[in-house]
Amino acid sequence: MEYQDFNQLPAVATLSALAADPHDLSGPHGLTVERLQKYRASANGFDFLYAGQRVEHKVLDALQELADQAGLVDQFLAMKSGAVMNAIKGYESENRQVLHTACRDIFTTSRYAEKASKEAEQELFKLKQFLEAVRTGEIANAKGEKFTTMIQVGIGGSDLGPRAVYLALKPYRVPGRDAEFIANVDPDDSAEILGGVDLSRTLINVVSKSGTTLETLTNEKLVRQALRTAGLDPALHVLSVTGKGSPMDDPDNYLASFYMYDYVGGRYSATSMVGGVTLGFVLGYEGFVDILRGANEVDIAAEQRDIRNNIPLLMAMLGIWNRNFLGYPTVAVLAYSQALVRFAAHLQQCDMESNGKSVTRTGADVQWKTGPVIWGEPGTNGQHAFYQLLHQGTEIVPVEFIGFRTCQYGKDITVAGTTSQQKLVANMLAQSLAMATGRGNENPAKRFSGNRPGSILLADRLNPETMGRLLAMYETKIAFQGFCWNINSFDQEGVQLGKVLAEKLLAQMALQDSDDKANNEEKTVEYTLLKIAGMV
Repeated sequence: MEYQDFNQLPAVATLSALAADPHDLSGPHGLTVERLQKYRASANGFDFLYAGQRVEHKVLDALQELADQAGLVDQFLAMKSGAVMNAIKGYESENRQVLHTACRDIFTTSRYAEKASKEAEQELFKLKQFLEAVRTGEIANAKGEKFTTMIQVGIGGSDLGPRAVYLALKPYRVPGRDAEFIANVDPDDSAEILGGVDLSRTLINVVSKSGTTLETLTNEKLVRQALRTAGLDPALHVLSVTGKGSPMDDPDNYLASFYMYDYVGGRYSATSMVGGVTLGFVLGYEGFVDILRGANEVDIAAEQRDIRNNIPLLMAMLGIWNRNFLGYPTVAVLAYSQALVRFAAHLQQCDMESNGKSVTRTGADVQWKTGPVIWGEPGTNGQHAFYQLLHQGTEIVPVEFIGFRTCQYGKDITVAGTTSQQKLVANMLAQSLAMATGRGNENPAKRFSGNRPGSILLADRLNPETMGRLLAMYETKIAFQGFCWNINSFDQEGVQLGKVLAEKLLAQMALQDSDDKANNEEKTVEYTLLKIAGMV
């Protein structure tokens, strides 16, 4: 399939002209009852309210044309079916399939990528057997006691997604089960976590596709040392999630090994064994399968070609409108749910590592803006922090609000006629209205310009299926945008340069011979920088 460059698509010229006069949201007539009712979409248990975006029907029609001209749904279907999407034409590249969707395409007999889905099923079966053995005590510590905690050791995609999902779903834990995460190579991170658990009843889940990730291997050694210091045999406590045949695929050193595959990128791996082992331990096997079921529902719904009826595609196209035509460089993801405290951090990696690219899939420099800066924190705390800039700052920041009608624990009270959850949702809706419509005032310090675009994703309750849907919505939004910009959303070469330079610095720090140090001091920038920093 040949893909046309973004700026050559005919709809781009139409949208550029429309961007000269975007819909005015400000003032009392910016958000009418009719507009609120018209600009909404509902699917997979979510309502997507986008009346607060600076669009009208002509813009949506042009965005539809852009999606069609770029073949976004066709590219998505090709991705799901196993086409090689991770490649730069004519250049050396990873040249891989992109099949995170296959990890959850397990609920029917008709599948897009049969081999990958079968491999996912095999790993799920292994996980089911392992979790049952843990539940019954067949797998236990040296004293025959059941395990109560799992620590996941990984970094990047091996941490952010699984951690965000775990924190989001803590109310659904199996009684007596908990999880912790070690990611940072900062030794204080591992020291704090290891010092706060009963190691004798803890499983350690080490996650690295290659089995060679330096930060993860370093933390694994720290964990193994802590186990030995506590008089425990690491072989009875440490398991791995890794590539088949990697150095960590070793039954002599690991209690069990689960496989991750090249066709699942780290930032898209929460629904693979990367997330499955720890999430299955904490939520139970069926809890993890519910996440997969929710994600799969969205994977299917995202095939709809009408952007008005396809929430991930609509989110993607509205994002392109804001980024490429209205010129907004950042997006704030503001979840009005404390459970989603780390979801924005996951999206930072998923979006910015995917679409932070400046080269097309043909190797040419892009001539248009690609991925925006993604950031965010939960409401309502954020209202007392950075919302001042959102309302009155010189930088306009489109906002994606996420909220739920009911709380997870069901523990709430009514104060002054409303519950805490009602207050939470009311604050979210109010912020959306305020950013869009603004407010006039004779006092310029109290004047709000409005016209600050936002949308709202609203569901009934955050549970495993809902979390799976939310994950898949954002994963698919990101993929659609990358397809439209004609970039490779599935490599991460930008991560590699820092790793290479860090290895050079570490090599300098490891030198023991003073003569070698003296020579290096004269010859290398790396050594000089280390000396200035006081590290040699």
